[in-house]
Amino acid sequence: MVRLHEQYRKSIAPAIQQKFGIKNALAVPKLEKIVINMGVGKATQDKNILEQAVDNLSKIAGQKPLTTKARGSVAGFRLREGNAIGTKVTLRGARMYEFLDRLIAVALPRIRDFRGINPNSFDGHGNYSLGISEQVIFPEIDADKIQHTLGMDITIVTSAKSDDQARELLTAFGMPFRQPGQRAGGK
Repeated sequence: MVRLHEQYRKSIAPAIQQKFGIKNALAVPKLEKIVINMGVGKATQDKNILEQAVDNLSKIAGQKPLTTKARGSVAGFRLREGNAIGTKVTLRGARMYEFLDRLIAVALPRIRDFRGINPNSFDGHGNYSLGISEQVIFPEIDADKIQHTLGMDITIVTSAKSDDQARELLTAFGMPFRQPGQRAGGK
């Protein structure tokens, strides 16, 4: 059993159930999935960038990612419908908890001048999204072999009915939210 999943079952779920007065144990908010997306717009000019993104994402997530294709044509971006422009992976179960554990304990603290993540990036339905500008913060990626730094979007989908419940759930997992009034860049 993964460490965070065990922690959720033993201490986090009962604490959230008590705090929000939830009577049914199955109604307690939980993680449903984590979606990691890498948009690679430069892939229209250079296919190696897309291959590198797929390779990096498979190392980070621990499973093979899906290549996403353009839905429509945009002449200004030299983009045609059906062009491969990104890659994504959906994590569930043990891989999801393992990835979240690595994100919180290893990857986020490796960001330069890290002061916490934005506590206001919830969507109103209990889901949280954050953007990472470099894939090098993950220990699986060898910084010496990187030709292009690629960012990624990470969406954590929960079964919470409100942002407050989801914030409490992610805080209990150890997500390092910034304190109110503290800016991202420093001062």
